[in-house]
Amino acid sequence: MTYVLVLVVLTLAFPWGGAAVARRLAAVLPPRPACWVLTGAAVLLAGGTVSALVGLFHVPFLASLEQLSLTRVLEAWPAAVPFAGAAGALLLVQSVLLVRRWLQHRSLLKRAWLSADEGTGDGDVLVVPGNDVDAFALPRYRGRGGRVVVTSGMVRSLKGGEREVLLAHERAHLAGRHHLLSALVDLAAVVHPALRSLREALVFHLERWADEDAAAVVGDRRVAAAAIARAALAGTSHGRVTGYPLLSATSGPVPRRVEALLLPEPVAPRGGVRRTGATVLAATVVVAAVAALALAYGLHEYVEYAARQLVGAPGGCSSLWGALDALVGSGAP
Repeated sequence: MTYVLVLVVLTLAFPWGGAAVARRLAAVLPPRPACWVLTGAAVLLAGGTVSALVGLFHVPFLASLEQLSLTRVLEAWPAAVPFAGAAGALLLVQSVLLVRRWLQHRSLLKRAWLSADEGTGDGDVLVVPGNDVDAFALPRYRGRGGRVVVTSGMVRSLKGGEREVLLAHERAHLAGRHHLLSALVDLAAVVHPALRSLREALVFHLERWADEDAAAVVGDRRVAAAAIARAALAGTSHGRVTGYPLLSATSGPVPRRVEALLLPEPVAPRGGVRRTGATVLAATVVVAAVAALALAYGLHEYVEYAARQLVGAPGGCSSLWGALDALVGSGAP
């Protein structure tokens, strides 16, 4: 049982390091691939965490399939049931939090659409009357296509060219389906606290992705930077608060985004050293996540082998655990 507990502890602890590696990799990539790296890392690391908990939760049940009584299991593996109970409790809490977060997403989206019904349409743009300074990308909902929602206060706050940047930015959010990436990472962050840092990093890189698309549309990075800065200042002065699924040009660390727009367009790492470094970072995240996902299968193989040892049956297909026993010499149970 010691083998399993060590593997589970390592699997549950690794997202802290895996998230840090993913953030470092995203920092050296252009915005679009950075967003995919952060989303993929969050999903894989969350999947590894759930796999470890599910595997640990099933240890007593897998043992029962080998026709071992619970009393016999507790005699051989006294920590099995307590750890399985803890894993089951964590899975239950995660399930409740995931459902709660998903319902919050849907409720916010519904309220946003209801408020947008007051606006007047012009193609994919809805202008909502009022003095509030706000603008966001409104994803599709119940058959209604995505819209860019802008308040009349925001329209008055920007010049003509700046309004074009704002609209291009929000349209980039809709075209790239950024709300789906944001939702995946937001839900993954519920599974493991280490993944919350990936959610924060994704907000920045999604906005940078839309910034770059907007700058390409208007053909002037300085105009784009000025528009983002002006929109953020106007929105902040009115105390606006947004989040998924209302992705907005004024979200994230705006000074860093403006600074990036004043620099040349970002490109993928070039040169042998930088490219190798990016590849190593990516491989680290993938290998760790895949190893965590394989833990559930390893747990099943371990219990099968250990149960056969208890009843005196041959080791069967679980030769890996038999080899580990031979090397360590401590016995599977």
